[in-house]
This record gives sequence, structure tokens and C-alpha cells, in this order.
Amino acid sequence: CGILHMIPHVFLFQICSRHRVYYISLEFYMGRSLQNTMVNLALENACDEATYQLGLDMEELEDMEEDAGLGNGGLGRLAACFLDSMASLGLAAYGYGIRYEFGIFNQKIVNGWQVEEADDWLRYGNPWEKARPEYMRPVHFYGRTEHQPGGVKWVDTQVVLALPYDTPIPGYRNNVVNTMRLWSAKAPCEFNLKDFNVGGYIQAVLDRNLAENISRVLYPNDNFFEGKELRLKQEYFVVSATLQDIIRRFKVSKFGSREIARTDFSKLPDKVAIQLNDTHPAMAIPELMRVLVDEEKLTWENAWDICVRTCAYTNHTVLPEALERWPVDLFAHLLPRHLEIVYEINRRHLEKVAAKYPGDNDRLCRMSLIEEGGQKRINMAHLCIVGSHAVNGVAQIHSDILKATIFKDFYEMEPHKFQNKTNGITPRRWLVMCNPGLAEVIAERIGEDFIRNLNQLRELLKFVNDEAFIRDVAKVKQENKLKFAVHLEEHYKVKINPNSMFDVQVKRIHEYKRQLLNCLHIITYYNRIKKEPNKQWTPRTIMIGGKAAPGYHSAKMIIRLITAIGEVINNDPVVGDRLKVIFLENYRVTLAEKIIPAADLSEQISTAGTEASGTGNMKFMLNGALTIGTMDGANVEMAEEAGEENLFIFGMRVDDVDALDKRGYHAEEYYNRLPELKQAIDQIAGGFFSPKQPDLFKEIVNMLMHHDRFKVFADYEDYIKCQEKVNALYKNPKEWTKKVIYNIAGCGKFSSDRTIAQYAREIWGMEPTHEKLPAPDDKQ
Repeated sequence: CGILHMIPHVFLFQICSRHRVYYISLEFYMGRSLQNTMVNLALENACDEATYQLGLDMEELEDMEEDAGLGNGGLGRLAACFLDSMASLGLAAYGYGIRYEFGIFNQKIVNGWQVEEADDWLRYGNPWEKARPEYMRPVHFYGRTEHQPGGVKWVDTQVVLALPYDTPIPGYRNNVVNTMRLWSAKAPCEFNLKDFNVGGYIQAVLDRNLAENISRVLYPNDNFFEGKELRLKQEYFVVSATLQDIIRRFKVSKFGSREIARTDFSKLPDKVAIQLNDTHPAMAIPELMRVLVDEEKLTWENAWDICVRTCAYTNHTVLPEALERWPVDLFAHLLPRHLEIVYEINRRHLEKVAAKYPGDNDRLCRMSLIEEGGQKRINMAHLCIVGSHAVNGVAQIHSDILKATIFKDFYEMEPHKFQNKTNGITPRRWLVMCNPGLAEVIAERIGEDFIRNLNQLRELLKFVNDEAFIRDVAKVKQENKLKFAVHLEEHYKVKINPNSMFDVQVKRIHEYKRQLLNCLHIITYYNRIKKEPNKQWTPRTIMIGGKAAPGYHSAKMIIRLITAIGEVINNDPVVGDRLKVIFLENYRVTLAEKIIPAADLSEQISTAGTEASGTGNMKFMLNGALTIGTMDGANVEMAEEAGEENLFIFGMRVDDVDALDKRGYHAEEYYNRLPELKQAIDQIAGGFFSPKQPDLFKEIVNMLMHHDRFKVFADYEDYIKCQEKVNALYKNPKEWTKKVIYNIAGCGKFSSDRTIAQYAREIWGMEPTHEKLPAPDDKQ
């Protein structure tokens, strides 16, 4: 990729700071890097000019780059936004993860069904990474423990080597470049070569694949725990290699020490902060204890104090099926020493609980790290809470739910640990890069400084009645819609009406996200148009996109239902171009960058209390879409910031959901009371959308009628009424655009710069800065 040679040697510049933060995540959903790098280094015009002189087209070049799809959805993309913000705020930060050979699968839609294809993103190499074999580290598995007078030894282990690859993370125009270090698994030279007869030798070389499989593929589950040995290997692999790196770096950084290498670990928490992105890297806690106690010979008490002060844990979900609970026997087999350490952590933890709440045996059971009953399991969230000095949720409502429900006992015992850090998104990628037209219109009014300090968008409130500004914002949206319509025609061969409302729901397919509620609105709107074809209906193009986990049958059926509804509606001449339904194939970061700037309406319709935060909701808001949503996740704070009257809020609140749970949710009551709901369900059940296979969707109907955990019918009526309000306002473009401006002006809080500044000050003990470092080529 010749373009890389035009980027100056700013990448060689690593900021020096006394306190470092290590963000450990099993996922980094980076997308493409070329345009983002040019934006952050202020090189877009120079590179455009250079490529033009070479007879190349910059956009064509950008389109050749593969997405780095090393994540499933929100959690992995959040990590990527955080890396951008940490560099832009001058923090000495490292992202640590796994260099998956195959990222999230590519999604093809074949005859209406999702089909998965391997994502061979490294096929032509990756110009952004640099292998660092000099920092290769051994990672141990299996074996057994020996308890000796001098301490415990973990022996007879199998070794896998962790080879690091470094990717530069440039800050926004501040001459800071941080590092994302991803580990790749390599078999050691002596792997399995015990037997030297010919057949044994060939097999031994072939078996090297078994070790290297650790970094082969990203597990494609979002909000779902799959307790497989390979996944636990991945989790320990990244943690072990990363901690070796952290300790090596700590030992060789002098910080005024006279020693050749530091041996005093008491200062570790003052120099190192480790942030655990969900429980996936929870093994960092017992592994740090193992290193400090077994290898560095600290007392348990000293080691534990250092561990707790160093680690912090971010929770991302309250869904029970997503919580990691590893079987004890798998642990004993794969990581025998760590199991002993977890048992000891638990013993001391339960002693504390018993001392504080004498005689409360129920509480001891609830708070144990080990779940008894049937198969014994380790509750990784409990391990993270006990082993960290800070625990945070990712939106205010989510953090409150944690304290009131799943972590209530822990909150009562150690309230000082619990914090909120509402998620954010980087305005560099999600405004400047993906929507330059809107960024320019904003900059013409308030200057360019909002890119560094998104709170300055509040200044747009002065222009909410400014005719020229209203016109400019509407014009940019129309241009983005036309551009996306062209993209759809080129890639999907569908013609859409660019004057219709672009109604968009893009996210992973999951029952809790309620793509089915969206489907029920589509069918209802279709039935209304068919009933009164001569009425002036607000035209809509409804786009739904997202991947279903390959093993999640219900989610795959939801995709099939969406495509089936589209087949019927899109071919009905009575409806014409007043309603179109499109399933967006292979939704990923790069497609998000195209669709989000073109959206009019953002669908954020999860059952209240289920979506921890959401970040797509913030991207749509920043790009001039209005939100129809429940009071869930960060929607609550978006309504606070922009004014609830400027969002379309509907449905049950968390308290209503709880009350309904106590009363008992009976879907039939809604089905019998609401004729339009009954009609829609009967059409799905009777094969109206699948005439060749009339009972294709009977499972979906049965779920909705008899065991719907997410109470789709309970919010149907209010959702339909709310959509009528959306239609009415869309007919008044000026009033619609005014609400858009209120929304953009209220986006300041949702910059990941604000989120990271709060992590830095309130958890990591660091101070962010907007100071610009001197460029490497500055003659000073």
C-alpha cells in the first residue's frame, strides 16, 4: 500500500508518561484505518493531491482496504473508539487483544437466509501492523501444581508462544501515537517433537496447528456465553501475554529508581492501570496474583492489595445468558494453578462477608465466586468485582440496575467501588470522517474546535431558528440520502425513493433488540396502505441490518422473516414506492459509515432494562437522525440532553416492565384486544409472507404468543401511535429539521473523549490533556 509511505514518521513517536493504562479486550472492532489516519494526521488534502498526481483515485484506494472486523458489535467498537480518544487526550494507553486470523464472518443473504462466509481479512497482508518477534512471550496451559516449601510451582505445562503485532493509533492532530498490540499464537519449535520416527515427525509438525488455533477465529456471539475450552484458552492467552508485557515494561521503567530493574512492586498501582472490558479478560486477576505470589514471592496480602488497586472492571450486560460462568472441571484441567488461586480469593472474600453479615448463609451463597448445584461454576463477574477497585456500568440506568439487581449484595458491601461511565463515540470517525458535509456546515457556524470538544455543539442552539442553517442541515441530509440510494442500487440492485423517510434499525440481531417489533410496525403500516390506498401516506424506506450469531436459531429466523416481508411488500403494485423494506446485507463498520449519515429515523426499541447503553443510538443522533426509542440504555440520557420532546419516546419504563413481570405477561390479552396486532400475527402464522411454506414462521409466532421474555406485544400499541407522530412530523420538513438541530446540539455528552476523561480521572488516576506534542520533524 504505497500510500503509507506518504505518512510521516510521526508513528515512531510514543508519548512518555509515568502512568500507563492498559485496556484489555477480546474485541477491537476497528473497521478501516486509512481515512481515519489521514483525518487525525491532517493529511487528507496532501494524500488526495499526491494520489491524483499518480493517476490514482483516493476513494477507489480507500475501498480496497479490508475492514479489521475483530469484534461482534458494541463492545468491540467501543474499544476502538476508546483507543482514538485515549490517544487524542494524550494518555499513555495501550490496547491489548488478539490478532484473530478470521474476524467476524461475512454475511451473505441466500434465498432470504443468512449464510456465513469466513472473513479472510489478512489474505493480502495488513499494512498497518508491525510484527514484534523480539517481544514474543510464552503462555502456559494444562500441567499440574507442586506445593514446595519455597512456594508453588506450576509444572509439566504445554507452552504456546504469543507473538505481538503492533498497530499505530494516532491521536487527533496532537502528534501522539499510541499502540494497539494484538497477540498471535505460535507453536514453539520443539512442539510435540518428542518422537522422531518419520510418521510421528510429520504428524508433530501438522499438530502445530492445534497450538496456533488459539488466535485463529473470533467467537461470533454477541451477548451470549459459550463455555468452550478454546474460548477460555483465548481469554487466558491474551491475559498472560499482556501481563508479562506490563511487568516487563514496569521493571525496566526507572521512574527515578536506581535499580537496574525494579523489584519493588508496591508502586505498580501508581504506574499501571488495567481496565477489563467485560469479564472476558477476568483471568488477569488470578494471573496477576500468580505472578506476584509464585514468581515474585510477594505475600498474599501485599499481592492482593496491589492487584485490587491496579484492576478495574466494566460490565456490559445484565442478560443472564451473557454472563460468563466457567465450569470448575474445565478450569482444573486447563489452568490448575489459577483454580487454586480463585479458591483462595473466594475463601478470604467469604470470610469478609461472614464477618460483616454473621449467620447470613443465603448471602454467602449469593456472593460466592463458586456457584454450587449441579456442575460447579466460577462466576467471572463476581471475581471481577472482588478483584477490582472500581466497577462501572456503561449508562446511568444500567449502572443503577447493576446496583439494584445482579450486583446488589456487592454494592451493599462495598458501595465505593461502583461507578457509572456512560459510553461515547469518537466524533472523528463518526462525524468528521463519515459525514464531512455536516461537519463543514457546523464548522461554518461555530468553528472547528468542536471536533476536540464536542460540548461546543451546544452553540448550535443559537441557530435553531436560522433559516439558512435549517436549509443547510436539510440539504446535507438529502445529499447523503441520494449518495446512499446510489450505493444501494450499485450493490443491491434495488431502486429506492430518496424522498421517502429512511427508517433504519442496524445492530446485531437479537430478541432483546426487538427487530420483531419493527416487523410488526412494517406489517401494520402495509395493511393500512392496502386498506386505504388513496390516502396521503408518508413514504418510508425501512432498512434493517445486522448479523445473527451462527448458532442463534431464533435470530436467523428473524432475518428470514424480514426478507420474506420485503419480498411481499416490495412487489405489491398497490404500495408502489410508498413503502419499501430492505435487509442490509453484511452490516459492518464500513457500511455503518455510509448508512448512518443518510438515516432520518433511528430505531432504538429494546425492552427497557435490557440494552446496557447502545452506541449506534449516539451515532445516529450526531448525524442528524431523530430517534424513536424506549427509555433504555443511553436513550434516557439522550432525551435528557436534547429534550424529551425532541425524541420519539414510547413504551414501558423499567418500573413498568418489573410491574408486568409481577402481574404476569400474557401475550394473548394484547392479541385479542388489538385487531391490527391480531391481523399481523395471523398473516405471519398463516403463510401470507411465506406462501410456499405456510408454517415457516410458526416458531416465531409461538415464541411471541407463549414465551416472549422481551414483551413485544406490551409495547406494540404505543409504538404504532408513536410512529404516527413520526409520520406527521416528517410531513413538515422545517419542524423536523429543527428537532434534528436540537439533537445535534445535545450530542456533546456522547463523545468518547468525555467518557475517557472520566475513566482517566475517576478510575485510572490520570489527567487528560489537549496539549499538542512537538512533531518529530520540528527543529527545536
